[in-house]
Amino acid sequence: MAGTSPASAAAAGSPVDYPTRDGRPLGETPLHVSVIVNTWETLVDWFSGDPMTYVWGNMMMYYVPGDKWKHLSPDVFVVRGVPRDKYREYYLTWEEGKAPDLVLEVTSRSTRNEDVRKKMRLYRDVLKVSEYFLFDPKAEHLDPPLQGYRLKENQYVPIGAVDGRLPSEVVSLHFEADGSELRLWDPLGGKRLLTRQESLAAATAQLQQADVRSQQDQARLQQAE
Repeated sequence: MAGTSPASAAAAGSPVDYPTRDGRPLGETPLHVSVIVNTWETLVDWFSGDPMTYVWGNMMMYYVPGDKWKHLSPDVFVVRGVPRDKYREYYLTWEEGKAPDLVLEVTSRSTRNEDVRKKMRLYRDVLKVSEYFLFDPKAEHLDPPLQGYRLKENQYVPIGAVDGRLPSEVVSLHFEADGSELRLWDPLGGKRLLTRQESLAAATAQLQQADVRSQQDQARLQQAE
């Protein structure tokens, strides 16, 4: 029908083809990609035992039923209370029943204005995202490079630092800027969470140490014999 809006077409039963990509790269530089991937993987591992927390990133998110032009793609987002293992090619807020509870945008030269203006308004006024974090790994566009906001009475209020870290009530972790890296701190455990690469390196080192000890034990046994 000529002049029919996407939303009207969806309401009338016409299928809407929601794209799964917006054509943008994951990050502006390898540094930005590293921050996004490490943060996403660390949060996925943190919630590995919770089947009702969904963590993802760089996924097309639509917030107006039937309108494929009303979308955005958060770098990292966390949704509490929706199934983790449900297969998704994109995120439809009206089907899931809620928008993200936390969003992280790793800002850059090309995304700064969008992150601190357009997206912030959408997260605050439309999607009602409880916590919004921004990180500038190159410390070129944001001062300070790590910023966090919590939704209170329909306004974003800056999150105060605790020991130099920004606490998140959504994930029960603290965000910490360490140079160009963004790290996650467990306040109850009193320790920094390892990235997957660090966990793999630590596990590999333990195996190597165990192998060395085994060889030493075998050598001592042979000498005793």
